Amino acid sequence: MDRDGFWKVVEGARETVDDTVADPDGVADALTRELGGLAAEEIAGFGVELATLMVESYRWDLWAAAYLINSGASEDGFDSFRGWLIAQGREVWEAALVGADSLADVVDEDRPDGFEGFDGEGMLHVGSHAYKNVTGDEAAYWKAVEAEVPDTPDLPVGKEIDFDDEDDLHDQLPRLSALYLEG
Repeated sequence: MDRDGFWKVVEGARETVDDTVADPDGVADALTRELGGLAAEEIAGFGVELATLMVESYRWDLWAAAYLINSGASEDGFDSFRGWLIAQGREVWEAALVGADSLADVVDEDRPDGFEGFDGEGMLHVGSHAYKNVTGDEAAYWKAVEAEVPDTPDLPVGKEIDFDDEDDLHDQLPRLSALYLEG
């Protein structure tokens, strides 16, 4: 599956969910069902594209955006945030990679009580779940994906941003900082 095919499947799943910003798990569930109708090789190809996008998005500016939007972001939290970002579709994804501050147009600074953050962890597992449903062999999925994906760099790409330095955050992400920082 190529990049266009990947996004076509994601967009098909997104069409079934009323509010993808608040319900990335709904996108993940719909995507797992859509992938379940494909051949195992196509599902593995989807997984390769997903993993490649995760490598390409391992960037300081996106991690800082996740940190601001979610009031903190561990490495696992950053992975889940990027899953949420994929659930927002190609247009939002590509805009965020051009400029992470564009996410100010997508997120809402008002967080309801009990809000757990912009977290799309379920999106990271749709391929393996669909593959297992089709073949019964989840390990073969991971073997196929890992054989094709470039290694994640040791450190995020781009200019390092100090998440504890509000001035640095304001300089790098002024719109998101205006939404999420008090100063």
